[in-house]
Amino acid sequence: MASNYKTVHFDPKNMQFRFLGPSGLRVSAFSLGGWLTYGNTGYDIEHTKKCLKQAWDLGINTFDTAEVYSQGNSEIVMGKAIQELGWNRSEYVLITKVYFGAGPKLPNTTGLSRKHIIEGVYGSLKRLDTDYVDVVMAHRYDPSVPMEEIVRAFTHLIHEGKTFYWGTSEWSAFEIEHAHHIATKYSLIAPIADQPQYNYVTRDHLEKDLLPLQQIYGYGSTVWSPLKFGILTGKYNDGIPENSRLNTTGKQFAAHVDSQEGKTQIQQVRQVSKIAERIGATPAQFALAWTLKNPHVSTTILGASKPEQIIENVKALEFVDKLTPEILKELDEILNFTPLDVQYRH
Repeated sequence: MASNYKTVHFDPKNMQFRFLGPSGLRVSAFSLGGWLTYGNTGYDIEHTKKCLKQAWDLGINTFDTAEVYSQGNSEIVMGKAIQELGWNRSEYVLITKVYFGAGPKLPNTTGLSRKHIIEGVYGSLKRLDTDYVDVVMAHRYDPSVPMEEIVRAFTHLIHEGKTFYWGTSEWSAFEIEHAHHIATKYSLIAPIADQPQYNYVTRDHLEKDLLPLQQIYGYGSTVWSPLKFGILTGKYNDGIPENSRLNTTGKQFAAHVDSQEGKTQIQQVRQVSKIAERIGATPAQFALAWTLKNPHVSTTILGASKPEQIIENVKALEFVDKLTPEILKELDEILNFTPLDVQYRH
């Protein structure tokens, strides 16, 4: 099958840029994240620098990390790599997240208290070696903290110039709406985007739950796991390869592949791979292009462990326009999925 995929030579001038939600901040359609890679064992500064430079050379201007990734080491390694690359600070967008902490889980080192939000972000800035980040996201919702305290803390960070915008990650529609209500009531600053998991087998939260917020507030999204931990690449269609990440470090995800839900998804990927082949894309490129077909996706986060993967993934931009309404309908039929709003994806 692979021999039928056409070779695409991507021109970095073709990189798309989208507004992050209702803001004036422009983010690249693909961004590069450091969740399971940069800062982990085996991914040192030199390797990280090569990956970031490759992304930059392909037009990516947006980079995502979090205080909890590799217990803060992801921020350290990514920050040092950026400094050594010598980029102009005004030319790239840096996103981090606060909630889980970067060290021991003590009473005030996690969550969304005003104390941890502010101290956590200060810690991120120190590790990243930067005066500010462009966006800080609340990595999860914290029901133990009053919403007014949460919104005031992020508003304070914006007023202090430590960040320009704030957002959420995996918050429910009600929680995001509550934050907007508090922001309006007390003349504070509301969040502008969520960071949900989103791929063609994980769709309900973004396409159904968050749709009213997208339509009312223009709420944006920086989506993660567009390849469902690698499942949508097709490389697990015939089982888990012995030297794959799922077989070595991803035991939790390997268990998912072996579950009934995972087996169903693998069968769906086999069918979707045939559609990808028809348009000359790899299964991974098809899946990535599919996320960008949704106009409410501000940026799709890539999780690449080597520069070559970034090159192949970014080529997915060439296939976005080839995902016609007919192909999208065919995909929905394979997935037995009915979009809540049929019009907004076409």
